[in-house]
Amino acid sequence: MLTRLTALTIAATMLASSASADELQTLMDTNNCLRCDLGLADLSGVNLAGADLRSTNLAGANLTEADLTGAKLRNTNLTGANLTGADLTGADLTEANLTEADLTGADLTEANLAGASLAGANLAEADLTLADLTGTNLGGANLTEANLLAAYLAGANLAGANLTGADLTLASLTEANLLAANLTEADLTEANLAGANLGGANLTEANLGRANMNGAIICNTIMPDDSVLFSGC
Repeated sequence: MLTRLTALTIAATMLASSASADELQTLMDTNNCLRCDLGLADLSGVNLAGADLRSTNLAGANLTEADLTGAKLRNTNLTGANLTGADLTGADLTEANLTEADLTGADLTEANLAGASLAGANLAEADLTLADLTGTNLGGANLTEANLLAAYLAGANLAGANLTGADLTLASLTEANLLAANLTEADLTEANLAGANLGGANLTEANLGRANMNGAIICNTIMPDDSVLFSGC
């Protein structure tokens, strides 16, 4: 159940984090806290819809099932934060740092993650429908069974990412780096992979129906039929 920050919540959060009473009070009163230090804060289940948290430190914060719809999180530090089940629909996470954050089952529909770092992040079963991931670093991220329907991943780094069973239907992956990515059973129907680097990628049983592969790098790549192609080496 979503809650607003209360005096009791603020007291409990202060004990476990670097957040100050003044900053948490500001957040409670105004739903804004620019450039604040809320590291390790417990904001689980809190309603922060539309909150302005630009350039704020939320490293290690607990935002489990928090409502961050439409929140302004540009340049925010969310390193190692727990965002399991959080609602980030339409949130602005441009150039945010989400390295090793846990976004399992999070809703990132139409979120803007352009230039953000999600290296090593857990996005298993997350919904990234129509999300903007232009130039985003997803190296080593876990995107198992994630929904990336019509997501924009042009120039994104997905090297070593796990995309097993992910839905990438209509996704734009032009010039994306998918070196050694695991795309087993992924759905890439009508995806645009023009110029993408698929060197060492695993596409076992993936659906490439009507996908655009023009100029894609195929080198030591396991194809859907289990054949290994070296044509682009």
